[in-house]
Amino acid sequence: MSTPMMKAVRVHTFGDPDVLTYEDLPRPEPGPDEVLVRVHAAGLNPPDWYARRGFANIPEPLRPVVALPFTPGSDISGVVAAVGRGVTEWRPGDEVFGLIRFPPLDHGGMGYAEYTTAPAADLARKPASIDHIHAAAVPMAGLTAYQFLFDHIRLQSGRIVLVNGAGGGVGHFLVQLAKVRDAHVVAVASGRHEAFLRMLGADEFVDYTTTPFDTLTADVDHLVDTVGGPHGDRFPLVVKDGGTISHVFIAEYDRGPAVKRGITFPSGQVHSDGGQLGELARLIDQGRVRVGIDSVFALPDAAKAHERAEQGHIRGKIVLSVTPDQE
Repeated sequence: MSTPMMKAVRVHTFGDPDVLTYEDLPRPEPGPDEVLVRVHAAGLNPPDWYARRGFANIPEPLRPVVALPFTPGSDISGVVAAVGRGVTEWRPGDEVFGLIRFPPLDHGGMGYAEYTTAPAADLARKPASIDHIHAAAVPMAGLTAYQFLFDHIRLQSGRIVLVNGAGGGVGHFLVQLAKVRDAHVVAVASGRHEAFLRMLGADEFVDYTTTPFDTLTADVDHLVDTVGGPHGDRFPLVVKDGGTISHVFIAEYDRGPAVKRGITFPSGQVHSDGGQLGELARLIDQGRVRVGIDSVFALPDAAKAHERAEQGHIRGKIVLSVTPDQE
């Protein structure tokens, strides 16, 4: 009997987007407590292009080791094709989405493929109100926002939340989830994102290209930075004594003066959680959270999708269309 095959995107050597190759692979089989998913769409995330470059952006002593070749991608939306031993919560035909096997970072995730296996506990039922393209845009970015606000910061109703980089994948979910807790949200992004962010519920908008941080009122309870980099010393200027500053990506500055003012820095690595994804799905189906899509590329054009990602200034998420919904 011949081995069933599928199409997938693989990385055989670290480098620029053109190292992503579209090729044939044997279709995987689900192990115990796993399901086989026919992938309809796969979301792009920064770890995808970090892994493609061998995590060259991380100091060598901390750098994850990724075995070659690998298939990138941890965000998927699709249909259950088969279930492994011990799986009782899913059955073939169920529409699911999930952040699969994250972390660790020492594997490819296998999302950029026509089929992938996933731990049953990493999946949630796809929101009925959106298609697979939009569902695949949710898992990592949505869970990052959810876990920062509700697990790490423990956001209480009525607080003032500033989101730096509010137009991006994580940022636009932070804006909306903070509004779920009745926060007053200050969205910081470039001017072209203003209408988008106000539509998502931002109470105030700050165009960082024209308004310096040090001109803002220092009344923010919680600042969440989705950008990172060397300019973090401006953030304590707008945060109240005893407030919080949370960095999704590393920001380089001396935290000492902020610590003296009682400012803390709650954060954590995003992780797979089917239960929390189910909560996000409920909010999406209630119309309280919308999913922003920057652009969509076909699976064979994964290199072009990575090129778009590396241009920056993304509004929402970039997604790969793998299997058309009608199939």
